[in-house]
Amino acid sequence: MLSFLVFGCISNEKIIYLQNLEDKNPISDDELITYKIPEYKLQYNDIIDVNIQTVEDMTQFGFNNMPPQMNSQMGNVSAQSGGDIYYMTGYSVDEKGNIRLPIVGEIYVRDKSLEEARMDIEKKLREYVKSELYVKVKLGGVRYSALGEFRKPGKYVVLQDRMTIFEAIANAGDLTTVAKRSEVLLIRQYPEGTRLHRIDLLDRQIVASPFYFIQPNDQLYVEPMKVRESGTGENTAQTLALLFSGISAVALILNLIN
Repeated sequence: MLSFLVFGCISNEKIIYLQNLEDKNPISDDELITYKIPEYKLQYNDIIDVNIQTVEDMTQFGFNNMPPQMNSQMGNVSAQSGGDIYYMTGYSVDEKGNIRLPIVGEIYVRDKSLEEARMDIEKKLREYVKSELYVKVKLGGVRYSALGEFRKPGKYVVLQDRMTIFEAIANAGDLTTVAKRSEVLLIRQYPEGTRLHRIDLLDRQIVASPFYFIQPNDQLYVEPMKVRESGTGENTAQTLALLFSGISAVALILNLIN
């Protein structure tokens, strides 16, 4: 019975995030962690928001470049499409690395930063527009997938420029109790292809790692612990309930046989 309780329950050490592990350099609570976020390069299937304003646009509509009723209509589209408003209004990077804009046509943006893409778009526009221009280019949100032992697995779109891996996990309802937090699989897209990375969410060193921030089109997969395979409970109460249920069933069978 004792061994069943020991091996059937999940210890706190397996579910607590950001621990100072024994074999790693400790990070104190007040320590400043510095990091360099690599400049994101646009890839196939990315969606970017291109906002173009002339002096006339700013005079008529202000800096938003659209009438108030258009803002409300875009909000309705956002609600109906699960928050992915830029799928309806943005520009997708095709297989050849191009986006297609009205009038100017195709512009190559793959493997370029947002600033580089903005400069190329503005240069192309100046062939058609002679007045002053203001061009703004942003990512159409951070898209990622959460698979496996999440409480709400699925595909998500977060309308912000960047987010941490813990924000992504929280957005998917956190991990279940039986999730193997020490071996999270991150599938990340690179210009040259796809790479698989193993991440330990129990280790506080992840905050200083290059995988602390989620990138567009990342996929997170979390496997279950072996406790799920054995069919035991996630905590002591569930394990005891299963244990006594089994004992009762055996006693009932023996009583019927006798």
